[in-house]
Amino acid sequence: MPKRSYPFSESFSSQYKVHVGLKEINNCGVFGLKYRQEVYEKTKSLLFNGTKAVMGRLWKADGEEKGSGPAPGPQTLLRGQTTIGQDGRLRKADAGPGCAAAPSACCVCQRVSGSRKSCSQCERPACPACVQQCSGCSDHCCSLCSVTDYSERYERVLCCGCSS
Repeated sequence: MPKRSYPFSESFSSQYKVHVGLKEINNCGVFGLKYRQEVYEKTKSLLFNGTKAVMGRLWKADGEEKGSGPAPGPQTLLRGQTTIGQDGRLRKADAGPGCAAAPSACCVCQRVSGSRKSCSQCERPACPACVQQCSGCSDHCCSLCSVTDYSERYERVLCCGCSS
């Protein structure tokens, strides 16, 4: 006996099981924009509160070691921090009194070796093995602040300023 034929036409749309999760509701739902705004605000507050807690611990530890009373306020910048100028560009801040001391290890390999050079880009100390000379401007920069260009016949080391 042959199989019976399919009783429905080809245009029959059967009901499918479709999973509607939180992601679909947030993207296409009525309150999607409101929910995304809440998630954004919560994430931003968690990031800022975490940063404040970490910096508070650093400043408290710094203040306790020196034996001074109050910890430095939020206006005090640590060595190597940058500020945003009026034109919107980053400016390197001068190390003020009470700032953290420079680390004694290389910023790339973390070895505590004898001599170190200061990187022309980030001004962190790096050992001679981790410092490279830029082919464009001949400045000495650490391997974190340099890019190797392989587009020509010979490879070239470029600092972040010359690579852009």
